[in-house]
Formats: sequence, structure tokens, C-alpha cells
Amino acid sequence: MPTTDLCDKYYEEIITGGTVRVLAPAFQVYGKRRSFSGPVTTLKVFEDNSLVRAALEQQGDGKVLVVDGGGSLRCALLGGNLAAMASTNGWAGILVNGCVRDVEEINAVEVGVRALAPHPLKSFKRGQGEKDVAVVFGGVRILPGEWCYSDIDGILIANKKL
Repeated sequence: MPTTDLCDKYYEEIITGGTVRVLAPAFQVYGKRRSFSGPVTTLKVFEDNSLVRAALEQQGDGKVLVVDGGGSLRCALLGGNLAAMASTNGWAGILVNGCVRDVEEINAVEVGVRALAPHPLKSFKRGQGEKDVAVVFGGVRILPGEWCYSDIDGILIANKKL
């Protein structure tokens, strides 16, 4: 169901309840999959994509990897190789509060990706960050196990499958 229809259907929950939240419209659309949804797995990292790689090496089972990169615009946390890995391993999508690189490669892969911007510089590999923690960006708090719905009109986070 398109995010616009979900917003119409769950309007009261969005306005008053907080069980459905809309991220600020700051994310660009990448990847062949223009819309995606699934249960959320979270990472909190900063200019280090080691945990991103580790997560995407695992079977995704239709999940959405939500990566809070602190909104950094100084390097990319996801590139073409990791996007291809995500597709192969069954991830529905990846939401990055940060940058991506290898945009043409990402756009050729059957996975949905949302990120703030492209950046040609790769990240550090220090193995630092946190997994399955609450993250906050785009004006929304996102918890592991919640549901992400994304299409070209926007991104929603819901407490449960809608």
C-alpha cells in the first residue's frame, strides 16, 4: 500500500497517537526497488560501516536495515557491493541517515535504499557502533522490531505491521 494511502488510513494515529510516524522528507531514493517495507533492524554508527557490512552479510528475511550514521555527510556508509550483498541476502531495504556511494551500481540492484546524499569517500573500518538500539533521526524515534514503509512519496515507521 502506498505511503500516501497509509497516511490517509492512519491519519489519527499519526497526528495524536504516535504509533505511526512520518520521517522528514530529507532522503533520496536509490536502488531498483522503489518501494519496500519490513520489520526494522537498527544500527547506530558514525563514519564506520563495519557493522553495516556485518549486518548485510546475514540473511535479511525481508527486513529493513535502519542505519543511523549521525547524519554525517563526510563519507559513505553503503556502496554498490554492500547493496548487492543486501539483495542477495534477502533484505527488503536499507535506510541510511548518512551517505551512499557507487550510485549507479546501487541503482542497478534489486533493493530499496534511502539516504541523505551521495559521497565518493568510503568510511572507516574500526568495528565501532551499536546494534539493535533505539535511533532518532528525521524527527522520528525508531526501535528494532518496528515496521518501515517506504516509497517515492516518503517513509513511515509503525509500531507494528499495518
